[in-house]
Amino acid sequence: MIKELTKGIFKENPLFIIVLGLCPALAVSTEVINAIGMGAGVIFVLLGSNVFISLLRNFIPEKVRIPCYVIVIASFVTIVDMVMGAWLPVLSRNLGIYIPLIVVNCIILGRAEAFANKNTVGRSVMDAIGMGIGFTLSLLLIAAVREIFGNGTITLFPIPFLQFDGIIRIPGLSSMPARVLGLSSGALFVMGYFKALFNWLEQKQKESAANSLVEPVIQEQ
Repeated sequence: MIKELTKGIFKENPLFIIVLGLCPALAVSTEVINAIGMGAGVIFVLLGSNVFISLLRNFIPEKVRIPCYVIVIASFVTIVDMVMGAWLPVLSRNLGIYIPLIVVNCIILGRAEAFANKNTVGRSVMDAIGMGIGFTLSLLLIAAVREIFGNGTITLFPIPFLQFDGIIRIPGLSSMPARVLGLSSGALFVMGYFKALFNWLEQKQKESAANSLVEPVIQEQ
């Protein structure tokens, strides 16, 4: 169970390792608050769809399994869209069309087909939570870098009774930001550097594992 929970954060990270769901990730990662909202929505939809598909996996006909997955996922996306529209209208406007597009997000469809359709409810829940957290943390990393260096701010939820407008302004960067990071090209730059970092870490891990296997052989000789 623990393996299913942690694999989505590191070993099979949806954005930096498997490279799925890039379109909404790059589009909404202009502010930290958008990343939090999108991440929360994806976690909810992943969890709900994985549970239902795992429960129904023995009853869904093979020939119509994809349309059935889409119907289940669309039901949970509709809940997210309506709740955000009612309780978080500003966030809902910021995310815009990318909330309904969660229906065809490759991460969610991929986990439904590759995992929930073949595993128990418990394992599917762990997989959904792990993948959802991995996606959210990755999105937060991209959004933090883009907003901090591209705008000199960190945008969070406002707290009226503390007279906090939800925006943390970073001295120096807020007056001279690197505006390119707020553009589409900036999103690709940031994503590319993070992908390179994860590739390097993965390569180092493989080299370390290979060395650990070679050393005992050398000692025996």
